Amino acid sequence: MDLTTPLTYVKGIGPARAAMLEAKGLISVEDLLAYVPFRYEDRSNTKTVAQLAPGEMATVIADVRSAQLSGFRRRNLGLFEARFSDSSRAILVCKWFHGDYLAKVLAEGMKVALFGKVELDSYAGELTMLHPEFEILSGDDQDGEASLHTGRIVPIYEAVSKLTTRVLRVFSHRVLEALPPLEDNLPEYLRRRLKLPDLWTAIRETHFPPPDSDLRLLNNFRSPAQFRLIFEEFFWLECGIALKRSKARALPGISFDINDRVREKVKAMLPFKPTGAQKRVIKEIADDMKAPRPMNRLLQGDVGSGKTIVAAEAAVIAIENGCQVAVLAPTEILAVQHGLYFKQIFSRLDYVCVLLTGSLAGREKTQLKKLVAEGLAHVVIGTHALLEKDVEFKRLGLAIIDEQHRFGVMQRLGLRQKGTHPDVLVMTATPIPRTLAMTLYGDLDVSVIDELPPGRKPIVTRHATADRVEQVYSFMKRQIDAGRQAYVVYPVIEESETQAMKAAEEMYQRLSREVFPDIPVGLMHGRLGADEKEDVMRRFREGGVKILVSTTVIEVGVDVPNASVMVVEQAERFGLAQLHQLRGRVGRGAAQSYCILVTEKMNDAARARIRTLVESTDGFYISEMDLKLRGPGEFFGAKQSGLPSLRVANILRDGEILEIARREAVDFVSHPSEREDLRRAVAYIQGHWQRRYGLVMVG
Repeated sequence: MDLTTPLTYVKGIGPARAAMLEAKGLISVEDLLAYVPFRYEDRSNTKTVAQLAPGEMATVIADVRSAQLSGFRRRNLGLFEARFSDSSRAILVCKWFHGDYLAKVLAEGMKVALFGKVELDSYAGELTMLHPEFEILSGDDQDGEASLHTGRIVPIYEAVSKLTTRVLRVFSHRVLEALPPLEDNLPEYLRRRLKLPDLWTAIRETHFPPPDSDLRLLNNFRSPAQFRLIFEEFFWLECGIALKRSKARALPGISFDINDRVREKVKAMLPFKPTGAQKRVIKEIADDMKAPRPMNRLLQGDVGSGKTIVAAEAAVIAIENGCQVAVLAPTEILAVQHGLYFKQIFSRLDYVCVLLTGSLAGREKTQLKKLVAEGLAHVVIGTHALLEKDVEFKRLGLAIIDEQHRFGVMQRLGLRQKGTHPDVLVMTATPIPRTLAMTLYGDLDVSVIDELPPGRKPIVTRHATADRVEQVYSFMKRQIDAGRQAYVVYPVIEESETQAMKAAEEMYQRLSREVFPDIPVGLMHGRLGADEKEDVMRRFREGGVKILVSTTVIEVGVDVPNASVMVVEQAERFGLAQLHQLRGRVGRGAAQSYCILVTEKMNDAARARIRTLVESTDGFYISEMDLKLRGPGEFFGAKQSGLPSLRVANILRDGEILEIARREAVDFVSHPSEREDLRRAVAYIQGHWQRRYGLVMVG
């Protein structure tokens, strides 16, 4: 047996169980060993029933004497009661409320390991355990395997389909017994300096900790064995990122000249005086663009912080050096917004801006592509249509990618390949917690705009339940009478734009006919054609429409300074980041702006989201909370294109280990103790990158 052995060859795992494990992504022996316990119980305090004392935590191995649902039927508490006895003949009573399901699990005659707190039922004079942990000890155990479940610190695994923690414990033990000691690929000098156990010891002790292990450290994932496995997973990930980064920096790029003419053009274009943060960021970008290697920079900034104007300044540098600029946006409405914005601010510089989207007619698209190929279009803004094979640039110098987490790694690479190593500026208004940024964007330099333009007031956020919606409408009316405008947004329910569109249409009819018959109301949703969307947005911008009813298509990129109210209906259905983005559509003018979150039925997670938004307007704090509430895998939606799948490590829990691993990886790649060490590391990463992290090794 070795790490690549399929799990079907492990004793006790037949085709049916192998299929259950495979559904969880566990295919080989290596996968099973990477499926580590999520907590541990100290069951070393094993006693007979007669030795038990009230108040202690203890483990007992006993037989089921009787098991039944009892009493409280009218109150439907489903109390399940079982009586246990062992060789000491004493009786232990165990009770589980809402334990109806146990009637099909525990039966007379079974041998069971019980672990819990011992109490004395003074009324009946019996020793009891309330809701004890238990494991049935008959069935799969082979010689000597019964001792895996009691009398020691016991690993608890998350069940896989019908495979219980006890079954997984047995399989892990069988694999560890059958495997020869594993080769350790972590550089030896690192193991010595950080006092890390070798790989084989770390794996064995993570699955089956030695008797003297500290239970508190184990359950905090900080035992020496766990630390070693977490560090290693982060270390190889960060080595791969550092190698990508050094490879990108070795490529020849365009060295842009930043002279007085460029500076004058930038000044002529700027509609306002930049903030200190914007000045700092544009200097970082300009320094990158001057260098003879490709720029790879991430620009983070909260909603409304002025990222687009910074991107426009970078575009001027490229255009004045005889290059073209591509601006890639994830949705058509955002591409249209960018198109309008760039046309407006570049009109005084006589730059030609074109918009390429999927909804353009064939003939118009062909003409625009010809303009781009001949170099007659300076700025090309578009959606995924920009990535089509027949879109060719004469000389692409700068690629700007907005809301970059919505694009896959291969799509970003596709845009880069439209030119010869162009500079790349990726932007996001979803502030990313530092630990996540280190793993997602470790190959990029990061600039942060952490200051809002002057005169902006923090948005006041309020929560209202659906039964108070009339008060919300009264407030909207007062704001509109004062000369302001408002948004009313509906969620896309169960990923169905059609349902959301119907809800928005119904609300549009109600608001325009019944609630606000004297106020012009507009409607925006994803099924409208590009011309219709543009017409609605133009009328809203110009003030012809006072209330815009919309689905989430207005989530990013819409900028109407006079809009001061954002009402989000069924706000409990939205994620934190999305609500924060929607809120950022107001607060863009000098007037005080408001965001009102209207909710219907809320669970605890929804309450936490709403509370976070009411309490804070800080995008970085909100993103940290979002990450905590949803976990890394869901932070960007189910299939985030660049998020590594980690097995033992956890970005939330293990941030400080990630920092250490990143530091060591960068140092190792840039100053390896021996070239042979680095060569071996590169070979190891190439062999494991895709399989281990689910990432594509590009760039």
